[in-house]
Amino acid sequence: MNNTLLITAAVLLVLAFLIGVKKQTWILSGFNQRRVHDQDRLAKLVGSYTFIIGLAMLVGAFIDHPNTQILFPVMVIGYVILLGYVNTKMVK
Repeated sequence: MNNTLLITAAVLLVLAFLIGVKKQTWILSGFNQRRVHDQDRLAKLVGSYTFIIGLAMLVGAFIDHPNTQILFPVMVIGYVILLGYVNTKMVK
């Protein structure tokens, strides 16, 4: 069991709950949340992505495979793509 992935998964799942369910978009840094016209869509989009990545890391924590560390760069690349999408398509 990989403790780093397990801790990261727990943090991501808590963040997914806070962002996606509780709509606390103030947590998001770099997303220009004050300029986004649809806060609910922003919370749903980022919360869903965070939940999916959290689940992937949770599954990866219990799989004993040396390539599970690839999830960190995938997470970062996904957030950069999501950041670009939000800042170009959802900002007033």
